Amino acid sequence: MAAHHKILGIVTLLYLLLFFMHTIYFAWRKEKVLSLMRGALYIAFGLHTVGIALRWIESYRLNIGHVPLSNFYESLIFYAWCIIGLLILLRKRLAHTNITFCASLIALLLMGFASISPSVQKNIEPLVPALQSNWLHIHVATCFIAYAALAISFIAGMFYLVGQKRIMPTKETLEEINYKSIIIGFPMLTSGILTGAVWANYAWGSYWSWDPKETWSLITWIIYALFLHARTTRGWKGKATAIISVVGFVSVMVTYFVVNFILSGLHSYAT
Repeated sequence: MAAHHKILGIVTLLYLLLFFMHTIYFAWRKEKVLSLMRGALYIAFGLHTVGIALRWIESYRLNIGHVPLSNFYESLIFYAWCIIGLLILLRKRLAHTNITFCASLIALLLMGFASISPSVQKNIEPLVPALQSNWLHIHVATCFIAYAALAISFIAGMFYLVGQKRIMPTKETLEEINYKSIIIGFPMLTSGILTGAVWANYAWGSYWSWDPKETWSLITWIIYALFLHARTTRGWKGKATAIISVVGFVSVMVTYFVVNFILSGLHSYAT
């Protein structure tokens, strides 16, 4: 087994450990557990970064060198990395155990699915002609940074809809996290769609083909554009914007998972 597979397997176990540590913290509220959780999060992210880097290096050893963003397995790994990276980058604004718990759980599910699903191609393969472009790196990176931010907005929106509980952040805090996550995610999603259009013209000779992934990406963009329009010009807040953020993330998941496995199109190679 390649070194990067071993390290990414350890990362998956660390995210599982984080899940149990959060559970212990919620049960006993021990500050020592909270400190250990922070340390485990940093260690997991560091190893996660190393695992991605080693897979990148391995591709060059196989004389097919490319950034590990070319297939579904690599995108799952990178998506989980983006979520945890955003948690760490915005640690002061997202320093709520409920938020870190759910974000870490999403990362665990992504890593677990990447590791055990027989439908996910884990080997490093040569790039198909359509992927042999520097636009690949920009397009995929911006999309998944967007997806990571929108995952956090989804978590905040769901907590808002569940209602105020003793262990949850205040509704005002959830509202702020939801809005600011979309402020990060929406421009990145816009960049992802625009760079995807440029890449599509390079690869297929057309900026837009109404491919299922393109169509659902546009639907997702419209939902979050409506969120920002309603909030900034109509003053919508609270439950209404929480619902929109949840619906938007459902659209993200359709774009990412359903399109890859059910709807065939120009992006079918990405599985």
